[in-house]
Amino acid sequence: MPTAMIFVGLILSTILAMASNSWLLAWLCLELNTLSILPFISKTKHPRAIEAATKYFLTQATASCLLLLAGTSNAWLTGTWDMTQMSNKLTSTTMLIALTMKMGTVPTHFWLPEVLQGSTLLTALLISTWQKIAPMSLLFIMSNNIQPTFTLTLGLLSTTFGGWGGMNQTQLRKMMAYSSIANMGWTVITLTHEPKASMINIFTYIILTTPTFLLMALTSTKTLQNMTTMWSTSPLATTTMALLLLSTAGLPPLTGFLPKLIIMNELVTQNLTPLATMTMMTSLLSLSFYLRTTYLTTLLNPPSSATSTTKWRQKMTKNKTMILLPTATTSTFMMPALIP
Repeated sequence: MPTAMIFVGLILSTILAMASNSWLLAWLCLELNTLSILPFISKTKHPRAIEAATKYFLTQATASCLLLLAGTSNAWLTGTWDMTQMSNKLTSTTMLIALTMKMGTVPTHFWLPEVLQGSTLLTALLISTWQKIAPMSLLFIMSNNIQPTFTLTLGLLSTTFGGWGGMNQTQLRKMMAYSSIANMGWTVITLTHEPKASMINIFTYIILTTPTFLLMALTSTKTLQNMTTMWSTSPLATTTMALLLLSTAGLPPLTGFLPKLIIMNELVTQNLTPLATMTMMTSLLSLSFYLRTTYLTTLLNPPSSATSTTKWRQKMTKNKTMILLPTATTSTFMMPALIP
């Protein structure tokens, strides 16, 4: 019962933050959202989980302070708490930093890999997907008042550091954290020029990440070494995981290619071809660790030595696999058909 109440609070706080038109109400909903997710992070009673909850709380509290400072300053300058009245450059930039800190973009991204590593896979799924919806909705509302140069710089840095940081990871949760940072860079980079493209990118990322984390949770896969023996648990889940990883990497004709194509087209339309070229080059960094993980999942046989250790796992039932199969297949192949 307490878990259900906390989960309801998590959902309601996000919905109210999306529906709010006042910075004061949005700040209150984001605070409720932060307090609702903390019990899920610290539920395992492990020192690493407690550390992750502490880091998450301190980061979100700092972001909330910046958000309240920007909202109060804007109300003092304009006489209103309305989100659309952010004409002052300093307050709009401070608000952008606060909201991007909550989502985990460069340069305020250092908390995300550590928090995901200290959380369970299902909690990491919530932090990587659901917790980004409310801040992204607020950024969408104030997108007309954000400085374009600032968002372009944040986006390029996020795609670069997200790809660079994920290349050397052996823990899948940390790798997915850096993948989240890189995808948030793609979202932020076109926020001021085409906010709808940013929303398409973030929701496509959520659609692809959800079955990926669920498959890892069902197969108890947490490291790259576990990926090499994932086929013995469920060959169907292994194939689906490979397709999801390639789709998240943005390879055509899979789903993840669609938002990147839209964003590149918008950047070129805005005469930002050099920036579009650099962004595409940084996406190759992310592609390298996605391909490495896909290779370990599908093309590498596990060690046959009797001295090697293999993670003990229960065999996935057919029902569990079939539940995820329609979702994963739809999220991987459906959206490219929408390209005119």
